[in-house]
Amino acid sequence: MYVTEVSFECFADTTISEAERAINQLLEAWRQNGQVLGREFAVALKDGVFKVRLLLPEEQSLANRFNSPWAKQAVDALKDAKLLHPREKLIGLDINSETSNSEPPSWQLLYTSYVHMCSPLRSGDTLQPIPLYRVPATFNGDHKQLIRWQTEWQACDEIQMASASAAEFAAVNELANVNSDLFRRGWDLRGRVEYLTKIPTYYYLYRIGGHNKQEELNRCCPRCGNEHWLQAEPLLDLFHFKCDQCRIVSNLSWDFQ
Repeated sequence: MYVTEVSFECFADTTISEAERAINQLLEAWRQNGQVLGREFAVALKDGVFKVRLLLPEEQSLANRFNSPWAKQAVDALKDAKLLHPREKLIGLDINSETSNSEPPSWQLLYTSYVHMCSPLRSGDTLQPIPLYRVPATFNGDHKQLIRWQTEWQACDEIQMASASAAEFAAVNELANVNSDLFRRGWDLRGRVEYLTKIPTYYYLYRIGGHNKQEELNRCCPRCGNEHWLQAEPLLDLFHFKCDQCRIVSNLSWDFQ
């Protein structure tokens, strides 16, 4: 991933509130299309120029050809706030983040965690994140629904990792139960991505708990009861189970690893 600095220069008198609204609308449109990563963006004003540093999946993530209809509309709206077209200055490679996938995968999956800022769509061959703007828009011109699902998944993951309250059990239920609202929405989005890309797309089902390791190894797919989804070797060193019928991958319970 890459760090870039985007500048917005005023071409006439404006107000901070007008400029702030226009810039934030564009940043949010980019975020909802997977072109910028993260949730919070610090916008600084100096000498009549607004500047913000962003984390991108690729060097060219902000190219106009990747903009969603909403991002294009937000770019056009900058002039109403008396702002010039944004100028980009690439800072360099972010050494603390993952490299985006560049090759068409043979299969892919929805996988995230509370420590990941990258795309939740991953290559099944390498586990590298696939920039969302490189796949067709999932709904209404962008990937807002997929980003929203990722945010909720990460929130539940952070709660269960903290293990500090009764909310942990509700969070684990959302992550690990095929009857939960989070699973249902994520699994439907997975199906939408598969339909649009024509690439087999799986959903990562979190697993923790259980009575013992042998019972865990013998467990069936929780959605269809498939008894033969245990893999000879963990896929990508993470996923011990894979059900091709339900398009689900899962791990051996973390309690027994």
